[in-house]
Amino acid sequence: MKKYLITSREFYTDTPAVFRSIIHEQLQIHMPEYALYRDKSNPDYDVQAEYFTQVCSQFENVKSFIHQKVDLAKELGATGVHLTSKQSKEIPHAKELGLEVIISTHTYDEVLNAQKLGADAVTYSPIFASPGKGKAKGLDDLKELLKRCDIKVFALGGIVDDTHVELVKKVQPYGFASIRYFYAS
Repeated sequence: MKKYLITSREFYTDTPAVFRSIIHEQLQIHMPEYALYRDKSNPDYDVQAEYFTQVCSQFENVKSFIHQKVDLAKELGATGVHLTSKQSKEIPHAKELGLEVIISTHTYDEVLNAQKLGADAVTYSPIFASPGKGKAKGLDDLKELLKRCDIKVFALGGIVDDTHVELVKKVQPYGFASIRYFYAS
């Protein structure tokens, strides 16, 4: 099962050297195949995104993703872009630029639409309880979704420790995505 590390501002500073060091350390410890720079409040997002892609490029097996900004992902040489559930119309543009596309989804319809539009993968959430993310969908719902789609699905939401990872693994999605799992250790 693939691992998808998602950054969160609460786990690092905006100081470039410290940011790069923390990201490097987390990639080295957890060895995720996918990593997303996500920071909705950083006024210097583009600068920090460049540092992020530079650090990811030091790891042969890490695919780097930029949140929401298709053209920036292309400009920085990131592997791809991670779109919000409201950005599905940008999937074709991102694919034309040669980017891999992951999009956030919360319903079966959103997953099937992303599949139809050519996204490479989706995050589907929240699987377990997660602060401010609504009612947990649970593993049975995830299992049912996997029967209905052909797209790669990353389980997301409330996956904070190895117990959660093992439970998700039994359902056999493509992978799991998390913020807290990667920064808790």
